[in-house]
Amino acid sequence: MDGKVKKQKQHQQKHSGPKAEKKKAKKQRGSAEEDERKRNPKAFAVQSATRMAKTFHRAQDIKTRKHHIPLVDRTPLKPPPIVIVVVGPPKVGKSTLIRCLIKNFTRQKLGDICGPVTIVSGKKHRLTFVECNNDINTMIDLAKVADLVLMLIDASFGFEMETFEFLNICQVHGFPRIMGVLTHLDSFKNNKTLRKTKKNLKHRFWTEVYQGAKLFYLSGMVYGEYQTQEVKNLGRFISVMKFRPLVWQTSHPYVLVDRMEDLTDPDKIRTDPKCDRTVSLYGYLRGTHLKNKGQVHIAGVGDFQVSDVNFLPDPCPLPDAQKKRALNEKERLLYAPMAGVGGVVYDKDAVYIDLPASHVNQQQEEVRPTTELVQSLIDTHATLDAKMAASKVSLFSGSATLDPTDISEQSRYEKSVWDPKTQRERRKVLFTEEEEDEEDEDASGSSDDEADESVEEEDQNEDDLSTFLKEARLESTKATAGGGPPVKKQKLEEKEGEGGETEELAFADSEDELENSSEESESEGEAGRARDSGHSDDMAKSESEEEAEQGMCMIRFSLNSWALRWKEGLQQKASEAFLRQQEAAPNLRKLVYGSADDSEEEEEEEELGGLFRVSRPQKSKKFQANARDCSRFNPDSSHNWDLEEMLNSIRDCFVTGKWEEGQDAATLLKEDEELYGDFEDLETGEIHKDQTGQQDENDEDDGDEGEESLVKVDDEEVQKNKRLEKKRRLKERFDAEYDDGDATYFDDLKEEMQKQAELNRAEFEDVDDETRVQYEGFRPGMYVRLEISPLPCEFVTNFDPHYPVVLGGLGSNEGNVGYLQMRLKKHRWYERILKTRDPLILSLGWRRFQTIPLYHIEDHNGRHRLLKYTPQHMHCGASIWGPITPQGTGFLAVQSVAGTKVNFRIAATGVILDLDKSVTIVKKLKLIGYPYKIFKNTCFIKGMFSTVLEVAKFEGASVRTVSGIRGQIKKALSTPPGAYRATFEDRLLMSDIVFLRSWYPVSVPQLYNPVTSLLLPVGQKDSWSGMRTLGQLKHDLGIRNKPNTDSLYKPISRAQRHFNPLHIPNELQKALPFKSKPKQQQRKGKTPKDLQRPSVIREPHERKVMALLHALSTVKNYKRNKAHTLQHAKHKGFLQQKKKEEEAKLKRQKEAQKKLYRVMGQLDKKKQRSSLKGASQDD
Repeated sequence: MDGKVKKQKQHQQKHSGPKAEKKKAKKQRGSAEEDERKRNPKAFAVQSATRMAKTFHRAQDIKTRKHHIPLVDRTPLKPPPIVIVVVGPPKVGKSTLIRCLIKNFTRQKLGDICGPVTIVSGKKHRLTFVECNNDINTMIDLAKVADLVLMLIDASFGFEMETFEFLNICQVHGFPRIMGVLTHLDSFKNNKTLRKTKKNLKHRFWTEVYQGAKLFYLSGMVYGEYQTQEVKNLGRFISVMKFRPLVWQTSHPYVLVDRMEDLTDPDKIRTDPKCDRTVSLYGYLRGTHLKNKGQVHIAGVGDFQVSDVNFLPDPCPLPDAQKKRALNEKERLLYAPMAGVGGVVYDKDAVYIDLPASHVNQQQEEVRPTTELVQSLIDTHATLDAKMAASKVSLFSGSATLDPTDISEQSRYEKSVWDPKTQRERRKVLFTEEEEDEEDEDASGSSDDEADESVEEEDQNEDDLSTFLKEARLESTKATAGGGPPVKKQKLEEKEGEGGETEELAFADSEDELENSSEESESEGEAGRARDSGHSDDMAKSESEEEAEQGMCMIRFSLNSWALRWKEGLQQKASEAFLRQQEAAPNLRKLVYGSADDSEEEEEEEELGGLFRVSRPQKSKKFQANARDCSRFNPDSSHNWDLEEMLNSIRDCFVTGKWEEGQDAATLLKEDEELYGDFEDLETGEIHKDQTGQQDENDEDDGDEGEESLVKVDDEEVQKNKRLEKKRRLKERFDAEYDDGDATYFDDLKEEMQKQAELNRAEFEDVDDETRVQYEGFRPGMYVRLEISPLPCEFVTNFDPHYPVVLGGLGSNEGNVGYLQMRLKKHRWYERILKTRDPLILSLGWRRFQTIPLYHIEDHNGRHRLLKYTPQHMHCGASIWGPITPQGTGFLAVQSVAGTKVNFRIAATGVILDLDKSVTIVKKLKLIGYPYKIFKNTCFIKGMFSTVLEVAKFEGASVRTVSGIRGQIKKALSTPPGAYRATFEDRLLMSDIVFLRSWYPVSVPQLYNPVTSLLLPVGQKDSWSGMRTLGQLKHDLGIRNKPNTDSLYKPISRAQRHFNPLHIPNELQKALPFKSKPKQQQRKGKTPKDLQRPSVIREPHERKVMALLHALSTVKNYKRNKAHTLQHAKHKGFLQQKKKEEEAKLKRQKEAQKKLYRVMGQLDKKKQRSSLKGASQDD
């Protein structure tokens, strides 16, 4: 076995192709850049310090923006499947996309998408697809559990309201990863329009999600499915997607239920159909650990106590850890119980196997031993005569097999062949000259029967009886498969080389063996993996010995015809098997050391006439291993332990003996002394050697050369490991001293979180699941079964798999109900403002419930003032009576969940601020009174209060009049009741109105009405309606309010008021400034009539003269105005002409000045030159 270990294939680096060329170009480019930097370092130096600083700052900004608060990684080693929610409006292609993705990952087709569909997508990845319909309840529930959202958008139509509603729901509840998918792109006939539409939709999608969000394009459909390459690309992006843990999901356990089962007693249901039910819910646990007997909330049903929790075997397990690139067909699992996919269902006390007619013929479904008998009876196609004619038998060991064709000497026979084109078995006629060709084809392993014939040719020394039994068993297996395409199997030699059993029993003698075989088939599958039987020599046993040792003494010529023989004498067989198990002496070496040596225990098998062997199942090792109690045995008194021979026989079983070939205790101790016997005194430098080392130096020839070389190699490895460890410690010390400057606070925080995650994993790493569950609860990734006892019967009777069932765990205080303080803002797309005391449906935590909020706003003095309506574009406070939820949890509000409305359905969003009743909401209350007696600045007021007690409560309160005169309440009066005395800062009039501004506390209505949408009948789950608003009630009942007459607008008629003259004392007049002093002179009144000038009445002649004079003056004025206008225009022209002349004059003067200055400059230069010449001549 050790010599046949398959050597791992080494990795071969590619020397050609795009990958190799890219590597070569990278190496050449890197070396060229290094050469350039060495040859001309100044060219690569910093050219501008300012630009370098800007570049550095920008790079640091980008790096810092990517930082997020590091969280402890609590994902288990086997994480639960990733929940992918496919969202979109109706008829946009959600079901088609899910079917295409399932076909891409598992190569299987799925019909109706009902409930969650779990698949294995890779070696470490599993996916759960859920389709989200247009119901607002479903959208809210799935947004809370989604890891990835595939948002389908009809490109031919554009964005619809459902898309934006779901985006707002996701923003409130944690915002999972979102990928957009554009469909119906084949409806665009013009490429320019298509590109423009893609661009517009992409930018709008980026605005809602984030810049650069992934948007996929599904260009068209082929035969009702999306194109394979596009679906494959989408699947690749889904497989490599990384997810950030969401706060609510990582702090609460939750289960997306994929199976529901009613456990209620049928008699109880029969007597009372409306009784509460006991239901078990199944699904993968996600989030955090779940404790047993905890409180959970089923979205759409209510809060419940968990009766019992169990973890079950994973129905969709990940493949075994093997170094391979892709999954094989058997590892591409699909589990969708609500859709009727997944034949094996695990429960706490049973395993249910579903075998519908459509799934019996599928090749990938495993036929288990528990159903072989039934399937063999159902699917029998050949008669007993045909099977007898096809059977073979060998009378002597090593002789050729005899079949009916050899006896009858027929020249041809027939063989059934599976035709993949017609999908049926066809009988092919084979002649004798074609047998050799057919046998050559058999060696390739094209079918089960052909593989069996090739095995017979290769293993001539195999027992003939076992060959016949194997043929019969393979025929039954083929009949069980229902005539499906044959499964390819490896050769017998390869299977034996792997150390595994070549075949499994079709039937067993006892029920225990049948259970063992079923467990082996479930754990190992049909992959033909090696099975360790506990001892090495048993692997060399032939099949005939194994089958004979299991007590199968009777030759079964046809399995189907003899299938019912196992029922005969069950009681007698059971008693005999029990007696054999009790009498069989177990092998102590097998029990203690796990292996057995058959060389000493081999006995010659008895032969009868040299033809048949006697089967002794009591002596078989497999029989002893499968026995009920291997530790019980009858003591054997035949061994005399005083003899030296008996002691030598067991000497190697102890520590000082020889355990295996090449593993002698003395030799190993000698090697240890050679390795670790020498030591050096570090203080004196003296080297001490052990005696064995000195003896080896004296006589080297006496030792074995092979052992010496082995010791040298081990010594070199030890020294090498020591050097590596020393270098590693030195490097760590160096890094600790010099690399602290590069480490940032963010890096330290991430390292701390990483260490915490490693500690969390290492705490219970080596503990089995049963013990871990008791300490830490059920961890995420387990497939759990939750039993909930008092559930309403409508949950079972009205169960619809198209609506998801989300079971969320509640914290210690989250099951209580109390007052919540929230910050709320009306959504800007919602068309109506929200009114206080109108019922509102909130989605908070796992729950959806209806409550009555009170809206308020905080004033500058800390008072919380009640608002009648929500403000238009700002936040306000809200107080509700609802379930206690941690602070900082987001929520959203809708006014109705019934049906689909044209308008936007999200009414408001917000966050939880506080969890108590510390906020007192008050509303303004104005009390009005009238004065009935006035004494200078003191008045008696009535009509504001009704009793003396009320006045006593408000003593000292400030009051004011409409005209703005302030005052204070002093004391109550005896009569009339409710009247009081008040003082003001000025004298009041009897027409003044006095009012008192007060604040009245408002109590929050205690309404908590959970939305029980899953209890409604099928087809009406989107029509839940709770308490109606006041406006809806009035509309439904046809009530119209009569307006208050005092609130109606009417014309204002005010009587003219006469004020008394102002009297100013003389002393005060002296102190006033002059403009404010009263003046002594009286105002000019009207001139008396006698002093008025009388009017002159002209004669007709005088009127004519006045008219002529008026006309002449008019003509004169006209001529004067006309002359003035002409003179003005003439003067304007003159001014323009004069301006031009002035400009020309200035220009001439400038030119003359330039000429003059030029001449003067030239003269100055000549003088300078002449002076310089004269100075040089003097020198």
